Amino acid sequence: MKGARQSVRADSQLLIVSILKSIKWKILLRPFDTPVTPRSRCLLYAALSYVLWGLFPVYFKLLQSVPAIEVVAHRVIWSLAFLLSVLVFRRQWGWIVPALGQPRIVLGFLASALALSANWILFVWGVSVGRIVDVSLGYFINPLVNVLIGAVFLQERLHDRQWIAVGLAAAGVGWLTFQFGEVPWLGLALAASFGSYGLLRKTARLGPLEGLTLETAVLSPVAVAFLAYVTCENHGQFMPASTLSAWLLAASGPVTALPLLLFAAGARGISFSTLGILQYFAPSLQLLIGVLLYGEPFGYTRAVGFGLIWLGLAIYTAEGVYRSLREQERGG
Repeated sequence: MKGARQSVRADSQLLIVSILKSIKWKILLRPFDTPVTPRSRCLLYAALSYVLWGLFPVYFKLLQSVPAIEVVAHRVIWSLAFLLSVLVFRRQWGWIVPALGQPRIVLGFLASALALSANWILFVWGVSVGRIVDVSLGYFINPLVNVLIGAVFLQERLHDRQWIAVGLAAAGVGWLTFQFGEVPWLGLALAASFGSYGLLRKTARLGPLEGLTLETAVLSPVAVAFLAYVTCENHGQFMPASTLSAWLLAASGPVTALPLLLFAAGARGISFSTLGILQYFAPSLQLLIGVLLYGEPFGYTRAVGFGLIWLGLAIYTAEGVYRSLREQERGG
């Protein structure tokens, strides 16, 4: 047990050492060179992915003058262009023809693509209208929504502490609903859409890079058609946009894909319990950005609701860490 605790504690120490000693452009450019990367590098990749996701509100706030659906259309197109260039660079295209020849795979990734695009639209819209705190709520409760999805769709058995965690989160949402007179639908919709995406990807047959490429590929015809339509109707924002906005829209592809690729590279080399703790980096940063940088309200009422949710998350995380340590101990 002592050795298992030291292993988890070592992860945090490795993260600090990696940030201080290993932040070089080379480390970001080659996350897939070897099948197994050192744990410190994997930890750095995973942490960076969540930090980048946490900083997304700052990036997309700069595009608040562009309609959310148009921003997402650009994210789809430019993400596909970036991912295809990565595949070409790595000569990793042998999976394309076999995958397209299996309708079940294509339909599965069409479903996950729709869930992902819904999540993107909700996120961008929430940021643009000044509801970053509500956005962060969605990603705070997402782990507990995943627990419920696993119980309902995958017949995963919940432990007593997990039920307590879910109950506390439900109480927090109920408190916010009662106090504000409306369900916090944006946070719930973000959690549900991303949870659905995770469920669909859990049973997917393709890897992260190939899967994201296929998802953006099946969405790209709709995205191209939409952008063509708004451009013809003189409603498009790309051509008349300022140079900064145009570059931000074009860069939304790499900006979207990079944290996903870093996460995929890092998640395979660190423990699930460590990953479970790192996942709170993103919503924590989003909440701080919304309150401190953009001045969104966060008074007593929100603090109580969020506090109940945070307490549920603390129980859920502690349960996960405890079980992980027990499994490591049994494994020797």
